[in-house]
Amino acid sequence: MNLQFNDRSVTVAIVGCGGFVGYHLLNAVLCRTKWRVFGVDLDFYRIQDKLNNERCEFLCGDLADPAVVERIAKYPVVVNLAAICTPSRYMAEAAAVIRSNYDHPAALAEACAKSGSWLIHFSTSEIYGRTADDSGLLDEDSTPVVLGPVAASRWSYATAKLLTERYMAGLSGLKWTVVRPFNFVGPYMDFMPGVDGEGIPRVLANFSSALVRGEPMKLVNGGVARRCFTSVYDAVDFMFALFAAGSGRQLNMAEAGGTSEFTDSPAYSQAFNVGNPDNELTIAELAQRMRKIYASIKGVAVESVPVPVEVSGEAYYGVGYDDSLRRLPSVGKAERMLGFRAATPIDECLRDSLTWFVEHYFVDGAVASDEDAAASFSKDATASSGKDATASSGKNCVAG
Repeated sequence: MNLQFNDRSVTVAIVGCGGFVGYHLLNAVLCRTKWRVFGVDLDFYRIQDKLNNERCEFLCGDLADPAVVERIAKYPVVVNLAAICTPSRYMAEAAAVIRSNYDHPAALAEACAKSGSWLIHFSTSEIYGRTADDSGLLDEDSTPVVLGPVAASRWSYATAKLLTERYMAGLSGLKWTVVRPFNFVGPYMDFMPGVDGEGIPRVLANFSSALVRGEPMKLVNGGVARRCFTSVYDAVDFMFALFAAGSGRQLNMAEAGGTSEFTDSPAYSQAFNVGNPDNELTIAELAQRMRKIYASIKGVAVESVPVPVEVSGEAYYGVGYDDSLRRLPSVGKAERMLGFRAATPIDECLRDSLTWFVEHYFVDGAVASDEDAAASFSKDATASSGKDATASSGKNCVAG
């Protein structure tokens, strides 16, 4: 596949373009390339300012619809970001989580195998399963996977994601690449419960919500689990390293005096961890870092910020909760094959995320309403983030 960033004939399909990662990837594709974008989602809340972009076509549609799947698969590059990835739903809606994260992606994979599209599928670091506190580096091609018991419906998400990877790898003729994110964080992540979403978001948005509301952050099972946090800007850089590899050339080929012939991409039939092992913290340590950063942003003493409190996993998430105690990614494969390594340090990741969250959800000295949040998205669309093209407003979608 000959992918050149200045080729106006290339169209990339981004499924889930209205979500957290989709927002950043869409902006980066429009800024860094001449490509066109076919964007699919059920909600375009974050990207209203892009809906009339002449290089974009948007479809309000669901992967549960075979007609939508067939249309997506017409494009040469398909990035599937769509998923149910809200932890509280893994227990309460296990069957729906499995359908969303296996049935629908499997149908898209089948369509891409028939059309010849390159399918870049976002999986999860949770496929590594119920890791112990002394687990070492998680390697894409050698680490054994042990999931929790069937009674622990918390593993419905990971099981579906892992089965999707297995299915894609077994489909004859499919050009595929799997991305395994390790806790991407940054501006526009998730939602604030009771303002522009319901339920329990992922940990960073969860803690950010508590800080803005002046409530104590809740440490599930004492916050002893360890995670590595990765800037969404590094994640976008990974995607461009992957796109470059999709041309079938090594990144340094010209400098090495190679030929101009295009061969099969080294990225095909591979899974890649995308994470930053240098940014490992326990969840309790994360809470304390965020307290200090929040106090700095607000210009107040850290002692005035509520101290975190402990809560059991079952009390917080519901019956069926279980967890892995450590997820430390091996990142040598992406560095070796794609020339990519995440570089944004943890405090910068957290400050980027929390600064945006405070500015977006704290309006005129109070927590924003749904209307305030929408207006804030609109205002963001006229500003610059300094790292990426910016944002969006509203909650309408446009049928393509």
